Amino acid sequence: MKKYGILIVWLATCQIGFTQVIGKQFPEMKTETIDDKKVVLPQDSKGKYTLLGLAYSKKSEAELNTWFNPVFSKFVHKVSGMMEGLGYDVNVYFVPMFTGVNAAAAGTAKRKALKNVDPQLFPYILFYKGELKTYKEALDFERRDIPYFFVLDPQGKIVHATSGAYIDAKMDAIEEAIQD
Repeated sequence: MKKYGILIVWLATCQIGFTQVIGKQFPEMKTETIDDKKVVLPQDSKGKYTLLGLAYSKKSEAELNTWFNPVFSKFVHKVSGMMEGLGYDVNVYFVPMFTGVNAAAAGTAKRKALKNVDPQLFPYILFYKGELKTYKEALDFERRDIPYFFVLDPQGKIVHATSGAYIDAKMDAIEEAIQD
């Protein structure tokens, strides 16, 4: 029981800083797909819920990777047969952010992704290259060594935010935000 109490306190602490972003419009972010198609968030994702995973440092990559399989299994994988149509209709994007001196590495990262990432995942990976300050302030990025996740409503407003490595409780909260 003690372990669960500590986990609940830790989860609550992780969410406290995000209360100020809930209800705000997600700031415009100009991104590109692996094949250089322009995608402007949240504009190009309006009309349905959107889950965004943002990371702006190499250190956050390991924790970001813990989200790929659960997110794709829950929101992207299309169910067929008798269960067809029971899945979610949600935009999902993972966005590595290349800022400052690291902005020059965006092209290299794209080429590396083309070689190493399953082509089925290409539509879900967007690359951002530019300044960080706007997003750091608007989205309450405190630590560069963790990924940040935001659920946007169909109008582009933030309805849920979390950060860090994947755990089931975080996915449950994301699902709940999408279903509300």
